[in-house]
Amino acid sequence: MSSLEFRGVDVWYGSTRAVAGFDGVVASGEWLGLIGPNGAGKSSLLRAAVGLVASSGDVLVDGVAVAQRSHRQRAGLIAYVPQNPLLPDDMTGREYVLLGRSPYVSYFGSPTRSDRNVVDDVLDQLDLHGFEQRRLGSLSGGERQRLVIARALAQDAPILLLDEPTSALDIGHQQQAMELVAGLRRERSLTVVSAMHDLTLTGIYSDRLALMYEGHLVADGAPADVLRPETLAEFYGVRVTVQHEPDGTVVVIPRREDIQV
Repeated sequence: MSSLEFRGVDVWYGSTRAVAGFDGVVASGEWLGLIGPNGAGKSSLLRAAVGLVASSGDVLVDGVAVAQRSHRQRAGLIAYVPQNPLLPDDMTGREYVLLGRSPYVSYFGSPTRSDRNVVDDVLDQLDLHGFEQRRLGSLSGGERQRLVIARALAQDAPILLLDEPTSALDIGHQQQAMELVAGLRRERSLTVVSAMHDLTLTGIYSDRLALMYEGHLVADGAPADVLRPETLAEFYGVRVTVQHEPDGTVVVIPRREDIQV
């Protein structure tokens, strides 16, 4: 189990400040859902955690700054599913998922039988064996996204960062992917941070939500405490009804404006 901490993380794109002094701790084994409108800074925060954008402040795993670790060490600690991954069209699904084992393969070595077994298990769990020999360029957006998730899971890192992991999936595969992450989180004691627009879905699976707005953290707490109509109206500019189910699920339902005919 590993914890993830952000200390005063800032991300700038030219003169635009995308993340403004973000502070927060994700405890070992916790699932934090990042929410907020477009441009809130969710993706930039995740990209800063894996070193894909320049940032100031510190990102720490188990109290040690990730900037002090090598790229391979960092990859062994944090797996990342980007929102818009670049996939080589000529690579097969299996070859792509096997890239997730790269942190464990020596520079001049080859994947071992153990590495291949890990890939087989992930492909089986995500029902992807039908795509393992197909070229990535022949797959739909949803099929490709499932393989991106599979690659991250094959990485077998204790921390998993997900940036809109279900955006290209139909409702059945959305649930399948989220249930798989939830199951692996329990089995492997994963620490998960997911940035998602679907407020109901992220509220179902997350232990805690962090609401970002214009780069700032503006609300942090249990889904039932953050997903309030007045809070969503203030930061999303929407009218919603929030329904609380007996099992604790919080359902966010958009409301139409009154229409005058």
